[in-house]
Amino acid sequence: MTTTPRQVVVTGLGATTPLGGDVPSTWEGLLSGRSGVRRLTEDWIEQLPVHIAAPLAVEPQLGRVEARKLDRSQQMALVAAREAWADAGSPEVDGERLAVCVASGIGGVLTLLHQHDVLREQGPRRVSPHVVPMLMPNGPASTVSLAFGAKAGTHAPVSACASGSEAIALALDLIRAGRADVVIAGGAEAAIAALPIAGFAQMQALSRRNDDPEGASRPFDKGRDGFVLGEGAAILVLEAEEHARARGARIHGTLAGAGITSDAYHVAATDPTGAGAARAVRAALRSGSLEPGDVVHINAHATSTPIGDVSEAVALRRALGDAMDRVAVTSTKSMTGHLLGAAGALEALITVLSLRERVVPATRNLDALDDEINLDVVRIDNRELSSGGAALSNSFGFGGHNVCLAFTP
Repeated sequence: MTTTPRQVVVTGLGATTPLGGDVPSTWEGLLSGRSGVRRLTEDWIEQLPVHIAAPLAVEPQLGRVEARKLDRSQQMALVAAREAWADAGSPEVDGERLAVCVASGIGGVLTLLHQHDVLREQGPRRVSPHVVPMLMPNGPASTVSLAFGAKAGTHAPVSACASGSEAIALALDLIRAGRADVVIAGGAEAAIAALPIAGFAQMQALSRRNDDPEGASRPFDKGRDGFVLGEGAAILVLEAEEHARARGARIHGTLAGAGITSDAYHVAATDPTGAGAARAVRAALRSGSLEPGDVVHINAHATSTPIGDVSEAVALRRALGDAMDRVAVTSTKSMTGHLLGAAGALEALITVLSLRERVVPATRNLDALDDEINLDVVRIDNRELSSGGAALSNSFGFGGHNVCLAFTP
């Protein structure tokens, strides 16, 4: 006997990003085409080849005692989760039916680097007793779980730049399996520091447009030369539809399906055939009982790397065929930079808003579309969406991780 899967809806949205300290200001920034990228002013930046990044627009607003015990990524996760929970109406839910899935690609790297300096310069007795909980990759998930009393499971997928999306996909599975009624899901990342920037720069992954920060992140453009490192957090409150409707919750949209695959191709390079990414897209459609023709919008992973953007375009054509001719594609990383493990969560949130508000933010800095990218990329002006349809949010990560999330209004 087959049963219809539980429908999963989005009832809460929260974020702190390079464009704003909450969801409304971030959305306004996207629609106005603002860039969150700027030249860094810290002393250590001068020794590096890359001087630009996309830091938070608003510092986390927490009490001094509370903040002292939390890594920056944990602070961001908590700020975004509190906004999302309030937006969901602060639902009354048994803690044993509430789960958390909050990812980070790197975890508390700022704590690790700072405390290593303390150890080297001041000795072991000066190392913080909070250092381990602050640096562990499940720190943001644990912080949110403790704040809201989640007892149905606390999960922290670590899948590089696909981490935030994978957390949301896991939340979908938890609710469909009946293991939770409500899940706080998303991602947080804070890695703007000398070592991560130096490492990415050595890989030739970062844009070096130091003299043009706002023009540096240029997905799909012929002149793109790498991504811009960003930081932030985005959280969605996901809920079984029957649970949400029983309490009269406002519903932003539906998480219809998710697809997860892996390339087994290279630890960092994208498979140029797009085979694994295409399988993730098709899996998301199957999971949501959708057809290629249902898709009207895609928030692409498109980080602004020369190879990655082309392979994603190939993957989308491979997965959706001629249906891609009618799909409005955007890359909001052109404004936010690349939030690594939080990127997929933020772009999922933006995809929900695009469907709800029926508008796709234009891709910034797209002056000349790459000849190898056969997509209808929204640029210059935002584009209105007709009613109905489904939207996809893609995320791909080092290690060959591919995640696609499918949303409907």
